[in-house]
Amino acid sequence: MAKTKSEVVEEKVVEKVVEKKSLIAQLEEEGDIAADYLEGLLDIADLDGDIDIDVENDRAALAIAGGKLSHLVGGRGEVLDSLQELTRLAVQTSLGERSRLMLDIDNFRSDKKAELAELAKQTAEEVKSTGEPIKLRPMNAFERKVVHDTIQEIGLTSESEGEDPDRCVVVLPA
Repeated sequence: MAKTKSEVVEEKVVEKVVEKKSLIAQLEEEGDIAADYLEGLLDIADLDGDIDIDVENDRAALAIAGGKLSHLVGGRGEVLDSLQELTRLAVQTSLGERSRLMLDIDNFRSDKKAELAELAKQTAEEVKSTGEPIKLRPMNAFERKVVHDTIQEIGLTSESEGEDPDRCVVVLPA
């Protein structure tokens, strides 16, 4: 017997819920593997730090706080970026799939995110008042994403131009 439209819709909703739950379970597993890897690194370096695991924006998110960890961030986050990439590789080696996890140490990324959102807002105001596009300084992928997201929320558009490590965001007038 053929299914009614409501039965088909209900099946699709159930499939989406199951898919979302399995995604969360997979991301939690990524977080656990990453935390184990990072614990090992902290032990080797004889450093103290508490590791918090979460799932944010469909990706595993880990944060390390406590102790004297600023040298694990680097001046502009370059050491943090490298540790994040090593942790992603450890997860990929374990699971056989690419990881998009985010790592933060001593709130560096969260503080940077707030700073970049403010820069994007100020830039958007200037672009609105002058009607001219503005090219920002070179940024890494994380920084560009924060700026693009903030600009989009404001109602303007932006694009990236150039090649890494000199890739920049250009904020465009409406």
